[in-house]
Amino acid sequence: MQDIQNTGGADKGTDLKEQNLDYRRQLSSRQRIVVKVGSSSLLHSATRRLDYHKIDVLVRELSDLKNRGKDVILVSSGATAVGREVLRRTGAGNELAEDSPITVKQACAAIGQARLMMTYQRFFTDYNQISAQVLMDKNTIREPLSKYNLCNTFNELLKFDVIPIVNENDSVATWEFSIGDNDNLSAMVASLLDADLLILLSDVDGLYTDDPHINPDAEFIEYVPVLDDHLLSMAKQTTGSESGTGGMSTKLQAAMIATQSGCDMVIVNSRHMKVIHEVVQGRNHGTIFRADPNPSFDLQDYIESLG
Repeated sequence: MQDIQNTGGADKGTDLKEQNLDYRRQLSSRQRIVVKVGSSSLLHSATRRLDYHKIDVLVRELSDLKNRGKDVILVSSGATAVGREVLRRTGAGNELAEDSPITVKQACAAIGQARLMMTYQRFFTDYNQISAQVLMDKNTIREPLSKYNLCNTFNELLKFDVIPIVNENDSVATWEFSIGDNDNLSAMVASLLDADLLILLSDVDGLYTDDPHINPDAEFIEYVPVLDDHLLSMAKQTTGSESGTGGMSTKLQAAMIATQSGCDMVIVNSRHMKVIHEVVQGRNHGTIFRADPNPSFDLQDYIESLG
């Protein structure tokens, strides 16, 4: 992995650093921006309850992008976690566990999605923005007619200056629970809508050459000009956790979808939600995957390959 930034000696490394900084400066011109936020970025780690301060800052950041004339789409996880906590607080779900049966998770998602949307709408209203809920699943994109209708809905919402809030339709679908990621979903949305920037807000700083919690010599990768097979092979070695290279599997898959669709992608730590406008300003945060359009890439074919 170290050849990504260091092969060819110091000159090569310096050249890549300059390319990284030069390319990031171009992000301010990106017009259609998809932002994905994970459950861990929305909840207090100790209580697993909604972190209203972070949600407020997130909504303020997105509202400001909208006021600057950008198209903004939010892909938000969290419904199942919120629903689980609601049930626990009422005493109805004291025995709920992370590995509960799929029917329990779907019930939690149905409860939590309503609560999450209510929260988002209250905050967006405070910043004079209109938001809308869009629930979708794999079949929504796989079927040509439903895909056509979905794209029309998105385009009309954006035309009316609405901020769509997207999630997997967890209460009836099993796709997210079997694959487990809104990273891929956000990349699919970016591909469908011809977005030019995808920001993945996560609890990791970005991509490393190895798990930094295990390998102290792991190096941080700021800039990925080309997502090659060597990088993608890292996905097969990950654990699915959200630390180090664990959890990078779905993020690298999302990067493949986004970049081949002509969209830049940035993985950045959501510790401070203000990082959103800093990324768009071109500051050097996280890992950026440079758009690398592939005319032969077809989103529906990719989804079919998932089974």
